[in-house]
Amino acid sequence: MESKFKKHIELNFAELTVHPLLIAVSGGIDSLVLLQLCHRLGLDITVAHCNFHLRGTDSVLDQQFVEQVCQQLNVPCIVREFDTNAYATTQKVSIQVAARELRYHWFEEVIEQGKSKFLLTAHHLDDSMETFFINFSRGTGIEGLLGIPEKTDYIRRPLLVFTREEIEQYAEANQLIWREDYTNAQTKYLRNKIRKNILPVFKEINHQLDQAFQQTVAHLKETHQMSEDASKMMFEKVVIRQGDDLLFPLKELSELSLPKAYLYKWLEPYGFKAWNDIADLVKAENGKRIPAEHYYLIKDRAHLLLRLKSKMVEEPGDSYYLQENQTIKQPIHLTAKTYDRTKIELTSDSLCAYLDRDKLQFPLLIRKPKKGDYFVPFGMKGTKRISKYVKDEKMTQLQKENLWLLCSGDTIVWIIGSRMDERFKVRSTTINVLKIKLTV
Repeated sequence: MESKFKKHIELNFAELTVHPLLIAVSGGIDSLVLLQLCHRLGLDITVAHCNFHLRGTDSVLDQQFVEQVCQQLNVPCIVREFDTNAYATTQKVSIQVAARELRYHWFEEVIEQGKSKFLLTAHHLDDSMETFFINFSRGTGIEGLLGIPEKTDYIRRPLLVFTREEIEQYAEANQLIWREDYTNAQTKYLRNKIRKNILPVFKEINHQLDQAFQQTVAHLKETHQMSEDASKMMFEKVVIRQGDDLLFPLKELSELSLPKAYLYKWLEPYGFKAWNDIADLVKAENGKRIPAEHYYLIKDRAHLLLRLKSKMVEEPGDSYYLQENQTIKQPIHLTAKTYDRTKIELTSDSLCAYLDRDKLQFPLLIRKPKKGDYFVPFGMKGTKRISKYVKDEKMTQLQKENLWLLCSGDTIVWIIGSRMDERFKVRSTTINVLKIKLTV
């Protein structure tokens, strides 16, 4: 096993030979074998042991045992003790989840300190098969059937090519001593049920189950990679990037062979899980939104709009001010400058407003639309409600979200970037012109 491990490291984990490593060691057979193999290979290792205080005296003896082994091997050892029961109670999670969260939060802290580059865990092939069956029993996609990955962020799992039997044979041949966790024999846990009751049956049916599983996972990885490639290709073809926003055109989505599957693939990294709600959103009224932790998915006429919550526009009560000959960048980028009427050429540009400066009351107010707002659209005589104007212009949800009004006192001067008010336009009698430019 040592020669196979050495070759495996050289071919697939070369990074472990040039960086300091942290090894998670519980005191059980798997982690003791991993520690022994890494030590004999001469890797730069530090042992990390978690004492969860869940098994009374046994937890204390586990810690003492690991410390003793490290002392014998002359390997540095760091220990963290946890009040796992208290954490599980306060966080309202199971003991298993609590222990997992506590240990990986600590491991991550140690790695971030920079003394170790990678964390090594002793997961092996049987663990990966158990994970396969756990995910299969709960319902999953291809990713859930890939077992345990060899590399995830800073974590490396170099024993995944070895079976539990190989590990036991190595431990016995090298007369290793380890600690047994009696909870591993308790079938009240799903993983233990699969380990004790399911895998033995499959191994009896197929004595080469290990090889068959590895071959199946290899095929699934290839299929998964093809789906990843197709997803990326269709993303670039269909999805529109607009600043920090993503727009998913409904027409193009409907023409895909599996629109729901593509949406799942594209939106899952952003924290969306409510897939039935997302499917319903396609047929929902404009403006309806579905939240994730940091994002909103919004129905916007002909699109689904993905936007960061932090980028959502301010509430209607928020307001800002613009002085003459000033540039502001919040909430939008505006520049105001006064000119002599005879020294400026008026152009037709929706991003610019040319106003009769002497009819304005400073500072000009910038705010969101509110119920009952109205103005006199440029070129017209009568008033029109802003809500009616927005509807007639067929503004998208994105445009409505970004709509700001420029006001002189209580009077609307400009729907910024869209339409001026007739009452403030430059006339033949105008002496001073205020040019306001919107920068997008």
